Amino acid sequence: MITDDYCTTRVWRRSRVLFFVAAIVSALTLGLLGPVASAAESDSLKIGVIGTGRIGGNLATLWAKTGHELLLSSRHPEELRELATSLGPKVRAGTPREAAEFGEVVLISVPYAALPQVGRDLRRELAGKVVLETGNPYPQRDGAMAEEARRKGTGVASAEFLPGVRLVRAFNAINWNNLASEAHRKGERVGIPLAGDDAEALAVAQRLVRDAGFDPVVVGSLARAREFDVGTRVYTRLLTAAELRRELGLKGEAR
Repeated sequence: MITDDYCTTRVWRRSRVLFFVAAIVSALTLGLLGPVASAAESDSLKIGVIGTGRIGGNLATLWAKTGHELLLSSRHPEELRELATSLGPKVRAGTPREAAEFGEVVLISVPYAALPQVGRDLRRELAGKVVLETGNPYPQRDGAMAEEARRKGTGVASAEFLPGVRLVRAFNAINWNNLASEAHRKGERVGIPLAGDDAEALAVAQRLVRDAGFDPVVVGSLARAREFDVGTRVYTRLLTAAELRRELGLKGEAR
């Protein structure tokens, strides 16, 4: 059973997502995907949110404003109905399993100790889907598993807890209150570091970072997610994309 720890806070619909991914990838000149049909970036996505707390709730609010469909989840969906109603007719509340089934993309934003159970309980529903995961391991809260996750690096550890998904580490290096205060700010936007092993998943994540009002910075593979883990020099700093790339020693322009 899914625990309250993360409830509070199927095929992969590939054909539809590939339409807008092709447009993004072409525009960003990643050169990593084969030719597929393109569509306008304005097409909305279905996003399941597992963990509608401070990070998940703020991101849901930002994405709802850009027209995405969302299912906010909890074991007690009635506690989320007021928020869902306030975000408009394209947002509703449900259980974590319903969110995993609903989403073309799934945001998992839970206390890190809950991540293994998410992976076990929702393995079938999450299989093959793009998953953005935001959690950070804190030993004082999450216990020994957090120490091991930090040793491995969260990109590697999270991939082990969520087998079979198309994982991107995202939105873990920004404070929840800054998601609200810095979104769509004037001038250069705050950069959000991303790491993943799947080119299409990274393209989806980049789009959603922009839709939330920030600039994406692809750091590299999941193994490189440790470069923006807790305690690194970029963690929770409000850096522009250019500043973030300099701090991380990344070459070229921000994608």
